[in-house]
Amino acid sequence: MISWLTAHSAFPDTAHALREPNGLLCAGGDLSPARLLDAYRHGIFPWFSPGDPLLWWSPDPRMVLFPSEFNCSRSLRKTLRGGRFEVRLDSAFAAVMEACANAARPGQSGTWISPEMRDAYGRLHELGYAHSVETWVDGELAGGLYGVCIGRMFYGESMFAHVRDASKIALAHLVRFLDTQGVGMIDCQMKTGHLASLGAREIARSDFTARLEELVADASPAKRWPVDGAQQPWR
Repeated sequence: MISWLTAHSAFPDTAHALREPNGLLCAGGDLSPARLLDAYRHGIFPWFSPGDPLLWWSPDPRMVLFPSEFNCSRSLRKTLRGGRFEVRLDSAFAAVMEACANAARPGQSGTWISPEMRDAYGRLHELGYAHSVETWVDGELAGGLYGVCIGRMFYGESMFAHVRDASKIALAHLVRFLDTQGVGMIDCQMKTGHLASLGAREIARSDFTARLEELVADASPAKRWPVDGAQQPWR
């Protein structure tokens, strides 16, 4: 059994999350900025389908990407040097969320990025916690990703690509930008072959939460990222 959150109840310890389905911790509560930020600080994230109760998760193991371990393949590096793409930060957050919501995903029907979720993360974006990285081609949004940044920790939420490699381009620039900001870990939530090919790997939840506690303790005031923060040429 899992617990049901009331308006004022705290999240249970992540050690109580179920093994099957992996990481299901509790239900209920709301998607207010305070609730979401508290969840992320404790290694918990919301994931539920429209019409279902609000569900909160903390899987074990946890898929993460350490910026120093990002795998930039030879072909991706060639694309990065090609100059066809323009990468911007925080210039089209709502559009990125909408594109992620509409992206086709193998084995999935529908999306968890409901209007309710878009509104909730839009509020986090206005507060300076949620961010987008966008890949543009000829003035059109070609790919991107979004997530949440607290202190020296980034939590990836979703990505999309309308053009080949557009989401990888966004991730490569994100990793380099986060490295300049001293961010020590990127949460990828659950294992996928795509993320593994880019250098992400699984670690135990206990290791994840221990690292997380240190990284979010350095929280500086939230702020909008500079639009041109990823414009440096790739070498």
